[in-house]
Amino acid sequence: EWTMKTSVVFLLCLSFFPGFSQGRVVGEDETGFAECNVFFPGQVPPEGFTEPFHVKICQQYNKEPRFATLYSTKDKIPLYSAFKYTKPAQNEEESWLVEPQIDDPENDLREMVHEADIAGAVANLGANQALTSDYVGSGYERGLLNPSLLNEEDFQMATYTLTNAVPLSPSLSKSWHRDIGRVVEQALVPHCSKKDHLYLLAGAIPSKIQVKGKMTVPETLWLAACCDAPEGWSLGLVKKMNDENSLEDLTVGELEKQLLAGVHLFKGSCGEDSQSQEKTEAILQAVSQIRSGEQVGTSDNQEAKDSGLVRKVAGIIATPFIKLLELLIYVFVELVKFVFYFLWLVIKRVGGTVLDGVYSLWNGVVSYLKAISMVLISIPYDVGRVIVNIVLGFLEIVEDVASLTYRILRIPVGFVLHLAAFPYHSICAIPTVLKDLAAGIGGTFSLVIDATAALLHGFYYLAGHIVKRFVPKGSSDD
Repeated sequence: EWTMKTSVVFLLCLSFFPGFSQGRVVGEDETGFAECNVFFPGQVPPEGFTEPFHVKICQQYNKEPRFATLYSTKDKIPLYSAFKYTKPAQNEEESWLVEPQIDDPENDLREMVHEADIAGAVANLGANQALTSDYVGSGYERGLLNPSLLNEEDFQMATYTLTNAVPLSPSLSKSWHRDIGRVVEQALVPHCSKKDHLYLLAGAIPSKIQVKGKMTVPETLWLAACCDAPEGWSLGLVKKMNDENSLEDLTVGELEKQLLAGVHLFKGSCGEDSQSQEKTEAILQAVSQIRSGEQVGTSDNQEAKDSGLVRKVAGIIATPFIKLLELLIYVFVELVKFVFYFLWLVIKRVGGTVLDGVYSLWNGVVSYLKAISMVLISIPYDVGRVIVNIVLGFLEIVEDVASLTYRILRIPVGFVLHLAAFPYHSICAIPTVLKDLAAGIGGTFSLVIDATAALLHGFYYLAGHIVKRFVPKGSSDD
């Protein structure tokens, strides 16, 4: 019942305070960091971080992705945060949050919230991530890998999450944020032709030192930058924990060798092999000036702010003229497009007509050649057929002559044969006729005798019957 009440209070807080950061632990079935892939060049996250305790988090605020974080549940610190430079906000407001899904994936909470709002509502809270209580009395501050000073208001609020923080000494935390801010604003942003194509990775290499036996203190802090523009370049920076004033510049490839084996931070190394030497030297010179400026003072910073103010005023004055120029350019481009479209339409129509005529002519030529070819091919066939018909006609004439000759010759031959056979058949028939005549006479005589006997027998039988019928019986002597 208490947990249900807490959840209801939490939902009410969400409805009345939209400033809560929203984050999402990315599942294994999703590619990369889901919506937060936009913070990587080509939307391809770094490769080589494959340990089972590496958790991918898409950090969101007001339901919009703000940056991406790879978190180590073993060291209880982020290994890197990926973000883009935005116009910094003037005011900073710390509001630290935690990610409940890291400790309890089965809970119904899908947003990063204040630790106090979920006390008792999340199982094993703090088992896989650092909490505010872990920093209390430790001598370390919550140092942001993605510094809030490089982000506008909405992005800035999203950076204050413990999944974006590593334990740093107060002086080192201040030095890190100052150096990263100046390097990004004064050395990196001015030399990237497309500001929205400047991708930043801020990370930490864990040491063997732990805070309260839980959080791991970084051994090294690093920054990798990639300007994914036509004149692209990449750069790496390293700050050692034992020297807060150190700021070593190196290539991304050299930085990858200091990380885990097989790690690749940017897709295709962000053109490291083909980047402009002049562009690289200009960036390294700016970084060198920032390093020297840390020791002599911050006059360069003031000059940069003054020059930025002058540029802002000049931009306000020039804006109407720029808009007018953009309108004229737009009208000119549309006019050129219309002319080209009209010319293309005319060429298409004329070309289509010409092609149709050529096609029809080609079909006529092909049909004519086909007809001639068929006639030429049929001539030998017709000649052969006539020859065959002549031969067949001659054979039929020969057959008719032979048949007629046979029929003429067959009549006298049959007559002669029948005439020659007549005596033989006549003489041989006399015995047979005599035999048949004798048999007939004998049969007639036998028949007369049999008939007379039968008649007498009948009379006798009749007389006997009459006597027995009408004469009275007498004695035996009578």
